[in-house]
Amino acid sequence: MKMIKRKDFKKLLIYLAVIFILAIALFPIYWMVLSSFKSSPRLMVMPPKFLPINLELDNYKKIFSVSKYLIFFRNSVIVSLGTVGICLVTSVLAGYSFSRFKVPGKNFAMTGILSIQMFPVVAILLSLYTFYIKFHLLNTYLGLMLADTTFALPLCIWLLKSFFDTIPRSLDEAACIDGCGRMKTLIVIILPLLKPGLLAVGIYTFILSWDDFLFSLIIMNQDNMKTLPVGIAQSFMGELGYDYGGMMTLSVIASVPILLVFIFLQRYMIAGLTKGAVKE
Repeated sequence: MKMIKRKDFKKLLIYLAVIFILAIALFPIYWMVLSSFKSSPRLMVMPPKFLPINLELDNYKKIFSVSKYLIFFRNSVIVSLGTVGICLVTSVLAGYSFSRFKVPGKNFAMTGILSIQMFPVVAILLSLYTFYIKFHLLNTYLGLMLADTTFALPLCIWLLKSFFDTIPRSLDEAACIDGCGRMKTLIVIILPLLKPGLLAVGIYTFILSWDDFLFSLIIMNQDNMKTLPVGIAQSFMGELGYDYGGMMTLSVIASVPILLVFIFLQRYMIAGLTKGAVKE
């Protein structure tokens, strides 16, 4: 009897520890959502009110009535989806080539590709900015898509190569015997088997592009081309005061697409990451 009670007591301690850690992790999200229903003066009251009392919708009405906030949202959607498209096409072709062809110095090339992510963004911004001025890519969707692609692509190539390695080469050989070329084999035979990997790469790229701040800050310096992270940072912080309520409201709206991605596609992403992690 004492043994059972001791085990129950240990389980209780574990559950309490998990609940405590979870509460700490979720409290910033709770406070962000709660703050979006309060005006800035109410948010500055001391001591702060942590219970959802006397909530207001004024911040949401303000956000949806001002066109520039919707423009920020539109720009983020266009850039994120465009970056996903570029990364998927490029990483599929690169991953298939590295997996199927005997390329001299392949291991060195793969290591070099992944080492790109070792460099901080700030280190390449100056040269990138000069390059973009010369080729008129500043304040263009394509310019920001290419910038986001440079940091998302290395991991995407490595991930998809591991997926291609798990697919038997006999499928390629059988397709070749049936008269399929390399491209037709890739599109018709291989890609349908690669859905978990494609989803994992797409989700990773979308999140990375959606959350990008530094590239967006430098490349998109016109108000009508700013994305949500830059728009949130610059629209509610002034010299004389901050609109914390509006900032939190737009932050909640910006978090909705990421939340939906995790709700509906989380199992596909986990399956994609784990399935491609082991070569059979």
